[in-house]
Amino acid sequence: MFGELSIPSAEHPADLIDLFGKRDIFFGIDRLRFPEDEQENLERIDFADSVADIWHLFLWREKSGCRNALDAFYEDTIDPLAERVAVCLGKRRKESIPKQIRIFYLMQNWYKSGGGNSRKSHSETKKKLTVVYDDIISLENLLEAWKEFLKGKKNKQDVQVFEARLMDHIFALHEDLENKTYEHGGYQAFKINDPKPRDIHKASVRDRLVHHAIYRILYPFFDTLFIADSYSCRKEKGTHKTLDRFRVFARKISCNDTRTAWVLKCDIRKFFASIDQEILLGILRDRIPDQDILWLLERVMRSFRTLERPGIGLPLGNLTSQLFVNIYMNEFDQFVKHKLKAKYYIRYADDFVIMSRDCEQLEGFLILIRKFLWERLGLCLHPDKVLIKAVASGVDFLGWVHFPDHRVLRGSTKRRMFRMLDERNAYAYLGLLSHGNGYRLREKIERMTLTEGVKPAILVR
Repeated sequence: MFGELSIPSAEHPADLIDLFGKRDIFFGIDRLRFPEDEQENLERIDFADSVADIWHLFLWREKSGCRNALDAFYEDTIDPLAERVAVCLGKRRKESIPKQIRIFYLMQNWYKSGGGNSRKSHSETKKKLTVVYDDIISLENLLEAWKEFLKGKKNKQDVQVFEARLMDHIFALHEDLENKTYEHGGYQAFKINDPKPRDIHKASVRDRLVHHAIYRILYPFFDTLFIADSYSCRKEKGTHKTLDRFRVFARKISCNDTRTAWVLKCDIRKFFASIDQEILLGILRDRIPDQDILWLLERVMRSFRTLERPGIGLPLGNLTSQLFVNIYMNEFDQFVKHKLKAKYYIRYADDFVIMSRDCEQLEGFLILIRKFLWERLGLCLHPDKVLIKAVASGVDFLGWVHFPDHRVLRGSTKRRMFRMLDERNAYAYLGLLSHGNGYRLREKIERMTLTEGVKPAILVR
């Protein structure tokens, strides 16, 4: 029955090792041409050894660069395996199904659903933006955008200079936008430590006003597309609600700490600096039919460029960048929720967690997550910030170490807090500590910085 196949003859699956250069490549049992009776050869197979971890297949794929060849190998060899493997295991190894089989099924479902290799052909059915270019560049919207931009910046010198001739600047900007002669200016670059070094790029007041005008119109539409458990740079969200949601999920998944719950925690490497502008524009085109809006968004996006990686990266500092990265990562959010069907998933910017009672399921998720991020979005996980561990052992997430019934401040955050502590920021740190188990730390701050007998209201509970 195997005579018509073009795959070389083999007496045992291990004979395929030389074909793929790795002993632990996942291969197709039903596509081998056995010279003897098929069932006899199937009985010789040790599934625990033969069905290897499919992660090595991905390593081989990335290192070899033979993506098309490997896709063909999957379609011709691996894809038809599910039923045959299930039957063989049911007959011979019902008592011990290796975890690699479970990962295989995840991979099969992933490929059958279309994977991350191409965008959906039915993009025309997606919800579309209904506002038009004139809504963004109107004088009314520019003035409202100025009011929002001005908050907390009235004492800045560049803002005062712009405000001195505000209406002249507004009319000139409106005319440039209307005639499509608007050109985004350059950036002032500087570094901050928050707590790790970050490169910030600050646009001119005129350009930042355009950012606010865009944000005011686009944010309400795109916010309706985001999942509920995406918390970064969104109204009525933020870090504190993220922490509370983590606690709710941890209690649910562990049945109030009566069952073992596992967490997959990941961080995307060089997040803002790795955003592919062309991929982002493709996502925006799927949602925005107005070509003039797309022209303006591309103007803003292309204003940031680096010599090392042209067309890659968004500036930390632009208000539009906050919206753009959420639109970009919404592709990943939808994949996790609707393809992986992960119920307990939380993302804050480039940090995300998935909870499950099944550790092996999370291992399978990790493989598919790496694949999707790289092939669909051009992003990589930080190799030192990926882990799977039990919630009961403490999970470091957004500056806090989370346990089933409490959370404590991360050690490095605690040390930085006491290093920078003074009377000006004492109340801010007291507010921070109120969101976790930090009573002793609050007492210590009180002794160090506050006058004897004075107790902030936050301490009186």
